[in-house]
Amino acid sequence: MKVLLDESVPRRLGFELTGHFVRTAQSAGFSSLSNGKLLQAMLDEGFEVLVTFDQNLPYQQNVNLPVAVIVLVAPNNRFETAKQFVPQLLETFKTLTHGQLIRLHL
Repeated sequence: MKVLLDESVPRRLGFELTGHFVRTAQSAGFSSLSNGKLLQAMLDEGFEVLVTFDQNLPYQQNVNLPVAVIVLVAPNNRFETAKQFVPQLLETFKTLTHGQLIRLHL
């Protein structure tokens, strides 16, 4: 799966998502884009899923998301916290479909 980590997600998390092509918004050149433009740019570049800690992103976008979005719900977005989501993320990637919005909780 081609995965993009939003700016709110520690980049080190990408190394934990083995078996998947993972880039950060910064490394993909998307760091200055608003959420709507980010999602469209992701689609244009073939990304399948956005992983974010941004709790507001689903409310800022239309219901018809161009890619799947996984929102990580946690008390903070430090790497130690984000790393706890790895098993859930890897399992979720197996069944994720285009346009799906999923919230994962610790």
